[in-house]
Amino acid sequence: MLAEADGTAPHGSDGSMRTSNINSNINPDSSILISKMEDVVIPFSSEVPCDNNGQRMWWAFLASSMVTFFGGLFIILIWRTLKYLWTVCCHCNIKSKEAQKVSNPANNQAADKGPKGPDEKEEAPASEVGWMTSVKDWAGVMISAQTLTGRVLVVLVFALSIGALGIYFIDSSDPIESCQNFYKDFTLQIDMAFNVFFLLYFGLRFIAANDKLWFWLEVNSVVDFFTVPPVFVSVYLNRSWLGLRFLRALRLIQFSEILQFLNILKTSNSIKLVNLCSIFISTWLTAAGFIHLVENSGDPWENFENSQSLSYWECVYLLMVTMSTVGYGDVYAKTTLGRLFMVFFILGGLAMFASYVPEIIELIGNRKKYGGSYSAVNGRKHIVVCGHITLESVSNFLKDFLHKDRDDVNVEIVFLHNISPNLELEALFKRHFTQVEFYQGSVLNPHDLARVKIESADACLILANKYCADPDAEDASNIMRVISIKNYHPKIRIITQMLQYHNKAHLLNIPSWNWKEGDDAICLAELKAGFIAQSCLAQGLSTMLANLFSMRSFIEIEEDTWQKYYLEGVANEMYTEYLSSAFVGLSFPTVCELCYVKLKLLLIAIEYKSEQRESRSRKRILINPGNHVKMQEGTLGFFIASDAKEVKRAFFYCKACHDDISDPKRIKKCGCKRPKYKYNGYVRSPADGATTPGNSGSQKETGVRFKADCNLVEDEHPSTLSPKKKQRNGGMRNSPNCSPKMMSRHDPLLIPGNEQIENMDMNVKRYDSTGMFHWCPSKEIEKVILTRSEASMTVLSGHVVVCIFGDGTSALVGLRNLVMPLRASNFHYHELKPIVFVGSLDYLRREWETLHNFPKVSILPGTPLSRADLRAVNINLCDMCVILSANQNNIEDASLQDKECILASLNIKSMQFDDSIGVLQANSQGFTPPGMDRSSPDSSPVHSFVRQASVTTGSNIPIITELAKPGKLLPLVSLSQEKKSGTNIQMITELVNDSNVQFLDQDDDDDPDTELYLTQPFACGTAFAVSVLDSLMSATYFNDNILTLIRTLVTGGATPELEALLAEENALRGGYSTPQTLANRDRCRVAQLALYDGPFADLGDGGCYGDLFCKALKTYNMLCFGIYRLRDAHLSAPSQCTKRYVITNPPYEFELVPTDLIFCLMQFDHNAGQSRTSLSHSSHSSHSSSKKSSSVHSIPPTSRQNRSSKTREARDKQNATRMNRMGQEKKWFTDEPDNAYPRNIQIKPMSTHMANQVNQYKSTSSLIPPIREVEDEC
Repeated sequence: MLAEADGTAPHGSDGSMRTSNINSNINPDSSILISKMEDVVIPFSSEVPCDNNGQRMWWAFLASSMVTFFGGLFIILIWRTLKYLWTVCCHCNIKSKEAQKVSNPANNQAADKGPKGPDEKEEAPASEVGWMTSVKDWAGVMISAQTLTGRVLVVLVFALSIGALGIYFIDSSDPIESCQNFYKDFTLQIDMAFNVFFLLYFGLRFIAANDKLWFWLEVNSVVDFFTVPPVFVSVYLNRSWLGLRFLRALRLIQFSEILQFLNILKTSNSIKLVNLCSIFISTWLTAAGFIHLVENSGDPWENFENSQSLSYWECVYLLMVTMSTVGYGDVYAKTTLGRLFMVFFILGGLAMFASYVPEIIELIGNRKKYGGSYSAVNGRKHIVVCGHITLESVSNFLKDFLHKDRDDVNVEIVFLHNISPNLELEALFKRHFTQVEFYQGSVLNPHDLARVKIESADACLILANKYCADPDAEDASNIMRVISIKNYHPKIRIITQMLQYHNKAHLLNIPSWNWKEGDDAICLAELKAGFIAQSCLAQGLSTMLANLFSMRSFIEIEEDTWQKYYLEGVANEMYTEYLSSAFVGLSFPTVCELCYVKLKLLLIAIEYKSEQRESRSRKRILINPGNHVKMQEGTLGFFIASDAKEVKRAFFYCKACHDDISDPKRIKKCGCKRPKYKYNGYVRSPADGATTPGNSGSQKETGVRFKADCNLVEDEHPSTLSPKKKQRNGGMRNSPNCSPKMMSRHDPLLIPGNEQIENMDMNVKRYDSTGMFHWCPSKEIEKVILTRSEASMTVLSGHVVVCIFGDGTSALVGLRNLVMPLRASNFHYHELKPIVFVGSLDYLRREWETLHNFPKVSILPGTPLSRADLRAVNINLCDMCVILSANQNNIEDASLQDKECILASLNIKSMQFDDSIGVLQANSQGFTPPGMDRSSPDSSPVHSFVRQASVTTGSNIPIITELAKPGKLLPLVSLSQEKKSGTNIQMITELVNDSNVQFLDQDDDDDPDTELYLTQPFACGTAFAVSVLDSLMSATYFNDNILTLIRTLVTGGATPELEALLAEENALRGGYSTPQTLANRDRCRVAQLALYDGPFADLGDGGCYGDLFCKALKTYNMLCFGIYRLRDAHLSAPSQCTKRYVITNPPYEFELVPTDLIFCLMQFDHNAGQSRTSLSHSSHSSHSSSKKSSSVHSIPPTSRQNRSSKTREARDKQNATRMNRMGQEKKWFTDEPDNAYPRNIQIKPMSTHMANQVNQYKSTSSLIPPIREVEDEC
């Protein structure tokens, strides 16, 4: 361990003689060793007071450490021994005193008299112990990591220890022992300062230690013993010994503790990994330091002659190849001490290497690959998507969110999920790596929310598992995610999917949830039921709406097939854009016509800001409003177009620059300065004490403010259309709904016309408290249950049959959401379709709590797979059959999830029916526009004509029949085959698994891998899957009004106020009719317009769709937006197929055929609610238009006239019978209003025997449930 002092001999002969003796005593092989030994010397200079004889002083350094260690250990042991003996002696004295007290009771009284003596004696040691304890506590606080001072001190000691280890690495290149001048050696001065600090810290640790003996034997204490005292010896002897300073590497074991103190390590895996690495590295470096010391010094008993010169890093290499059992042999230990150490080290080192290294590799391999943090990019927004993250949900979301038809989407998508993605999902992320990032974590963890920068995110989207077995549990999970995110950042916008409608109420309990700020809940059950309900009113509408709110690429087909026209419509989507100032002041129909004719855009709705002071700050979405709504500056329009660039035309349009442009593609931004439209002032009633600027007439004292006269008539601005298309009659459209009396009504958002206010019955609750739905007093479920025999004898026609699979344990599907659109208040009472549920009574009892306030609902306990039950409800005469299942998510096999619905659908299609009772003719093919008599030869509206419900409403949707207009031959089936087969029954089937759509139609050629929207059942509107609603997430993010629009379309008018009410009571509350609630009835609804007869019959035979669009809009304020066409209508040969498909937004020049049905947005008809007398007077003039024929071959005009005459005779007989028993049957229908209007329903002539049976049953039975509708009730 010593170095020889070469260079001290030139001044004396002793040095030379010593050198010669060494050279003579070694063999030639040792010449190399001698040369190395000559290099390891103690440098000497006259200025350094060092031993000029080269005396080795390693023992002095080592002795200082050993004396300190063993001396302190001896003192501690002596102290503990003395303390133990003193404690034993004191314990013996106490026992003897207690024995004396027991043996001499007289002393007890003396002890009681002077109890203060012992207390006073104990006060002195107590105070002394308290002082020592306070010092000990102070020292403990100083070195504890619980305080800021302690943490700083601990980190500082560790940092200085690493610094001392670094000085050791620097000094290891010098000889083991050398003369050093403390005042000139900079590294020695720094090392001295470090060790002084270590000495002070050692003192604090010693004071704070509870057990001094164990503290003395700690690793950190041993390190201090063998590193601190040698530094002071170095200063005293002016020489340095490398010695045991390598022990400072053992401080690395505390590295994980330091990182935990700094709050850097938080997970168990990271702490374990750092622990293993620090132990392995510290042991490695310490062992290398010992080999470096003994190999460079040699064995003491060999007079240090067998040393070899090895650098410290060579020793590090030697130890690594030794632990790994490789042992190349290029570097090895030559000293006995080194070899002996290697023998023992290889045992422990090999064990440590074999156990630590694999565990370290495993921890590194198991480290989260996606555990980083998101780095926000300046100028680029990002959204966070969480919840149910799977390959299917992510691919569907990205396909719609990143669709090319959108404008450049400068949004980065950050997915956060607690499970790492599989290989397929990982590959999907890599394909979209420029816009998608994935991080592993949970939104319930605030740390993970901070990693994805949720506070700067533009929105957070939560996906739900639509196929889970427990929908309520899935909703609860998503609600907890919302709570966690809102708790972390209350201002973040959240769009979440919900499975059950009743769980939406829980979101209202979150204080920071605010739908006005963009928070939205997309309830899949609500929208799914709404889509299906709208299909009951206009079959195929569910397909059209699903395609409109989904991003689909245009697929061009050259062949003239139905797929060609269907896919052209599929390419259309819903977009929003602000309208140009050129439209300001124009009425909605005028702007809509201009956009369609000139801009090739279909405007269906606007965001309207009412000018009423009470609702001035609130914007509402108006779908196809009438002439009374004028365009305002900055009005937001909802368009149907093929891509976002086309919609820009509505914003760039300028009348001065683009009026003469015929090609819409040339309409681009111009340099004109667009003037802002100035509105007229507000009009107040005299009660408000204000006058109307520019208004010459005084207003009636109604107590409400309404819009100025600029909203009552057309603006004086000239129309942008050709002179032939300009409006006449003072700017009012020639329509029965737009008569001068009705055009002078007030703001459509407030109150209806005065004629309705005068006639309404304030004492009858007909609608719910919001005025959006028909309402009746709650009924017990037993009163609406039909037995099979009762249902068979009840004349059910034009109704909706809902086949539901479920039992007492099935999850609720929310049938209220299916019934609400069918009971919307924009239908008159006699226009409501009866609803019959066929299913398990146990299940329907659970749903009944939400259904008992809706009129015209009945239940047939049974199973949809029973043909007897289906025949009992006259399924062949229904307007629509809906097949639902509540058991779909309880099966693991995806292909079997829809087995019940598929079996029920095939069961109905295979049924055969006879026509012994005949076909009810209450429903027509489509509807005749308001005020239009279908038998009228011309198309001019007849204002005095009061239409029947079965003729004029859009709720009576065609089944599969086609009527021939006089002089035309249409493909029809024979009268005896009408609905004889179940394949002609209109139905819509709900599916969970998209691939199961292939089993619904046996005659289609759909491939199992075909996307759902490309299959024939979906294109025909006979199948619906909840997966089509996935696109609403991205659509809602880009425009929060989209969800409001679709909910307005499909839910019948559900509002946030209604949701808050349902959250309180879970049931609709009846309300008295007021002007405000009745005003809510004045809203559009979807209907289907027939072209085979009526005012549009001339356009149905080869006419252009654009001409039909303009005529319907100008004449009746009806907005057409699609066609429901027979699948084989393009074929020249007649076909027996009665299937139809959807064509969305056809072009202007699209050719029409007589069998087409036109989807249109129909205005609310105020004239439909006429008195019973007026309706009966009009029956003869309109009965021929209310008949229904299912023929699909040719019916000549004479055949049609004969059938009309027979029907008229039957109708007269039925009217006479009906009027006689009207009062008797009124008591059966307690849920109907007293002034209900009769619905004239005709049936084909039946046998006298059967007619007598029906009449006898009606007159004698008083047990018919009140919910059933007989033909003489509305």
